[in-house]
Amino acid sequence: MTWLTRIAVHEAIVRSRKRSRFQSIDSSESSNGETMNPATSERSPEQQIYDRELSVVIERAVLSLPDEYRIVFMLRDVEGMSTEETAQCLNLTQENVKVRLHRAHGKLRKELYSAVGATTARCFQFHAVRCDRVVNGVFESLGEPTS
Repeated sequence: MTWLTRIAVHEAIVRSRKRSRFQSIDSSESSNGETMNPATSERSPEQQIYDRELSVVIERAVLSLPDEYRIVFMLRDVEGMSTEETAQCLNLTQENVKVRLHRAHGKLRKELYSAVGATTARCFQFHAVRCDRVVNGVFESLGEPTS
């Protein structure tokens, strides 16, 4: 069965090199009129937009990885293959798979931080009025007088 997986992996590599590196996850073309949307109908429109924006950022980060790291990342973290299976498919040692996966995670972390790092700092800004309200609420629940 390993030889079949190896053929599939190599075929996927060849096809990915032929098509454009950047493709949208939400393509307007779909099979039988159905779109593949990971969000359920229970999510609000704001959450659905957030999901789409997040998926674009993550997809760009993954596509920015060098091929040798992206392939290992996709097989291990996306497809859920074991280290041993990934090593057999790519004719690598298990240690090499682990190193490449570790490097892929590091590069993804840097890419994602550069994409959303500035935004994250604004999310946790100090809000004096809000902070005072929270502190006063804690003191009241403890029965301590507030100043």
